[in-house]
Amino acid sequence: MDPSQDINLNSPNKGLGVDHSDSLAEVPVEGAVGNSVNPLPPGLTEEEAEELRTELMKVEEEINTLRQVLSAKERHAAELKRKLGLSPLNELRQNITKSWQDVQTSNAYLSASATLDDITHSEAYKKTQETLSQAGQKTSAALTTVGSAITRRLGDMRNSATFKSFEDKMGNLKVS
Repeated sequence: MDPSQDINLNSPNKGLGVDHSDSLAEVPVEGAVGNSVNPLPPGLTEEEAEELRTELMKVEEEINTLRQVLSAKERHAAELKRKLGLSPLNELRQNITKSWQDVQTSNAYLSASATLDDITHSEAYKKTQETLSQAGQKTSAALTTVGSAITRRLGDMRNSATFKSFEDKMGNLKVS
């Protein structure tokens, strides 16, 4: 990619030469070979070091260009999503749905599901379920019997002579 081209996809100068006078090419690379602080490694000539510095600058320019292209494409993608009405919440919802589908088709889930099916169809599970069902029915019947007995006892008490006498006395205590 020609470093003199404008890579902004929305730019009116797209593809035209752009002044890169502020480019990193002129900025000295910290720790670069040939720096007076760092002597040349053994076996490396000044010419080889210069070639490596030049290649390093080109690679760094390419990295920066790729970052700019990626950033421009991300902005463009976000704009397209906005125009399509795709919000981050919708994307999250789709991601969760896809993840749940992935879980349901995973070997671990299928294995656990099969194991659960095996358990629910086992003789021990059926006996336990039957026993618990019977215990629930007996408990319900016992509570119904207790409730009926209490209701009958309260009715008997209300019809008793003692309660009638108490009721009469309370009825005579009208607040004036």
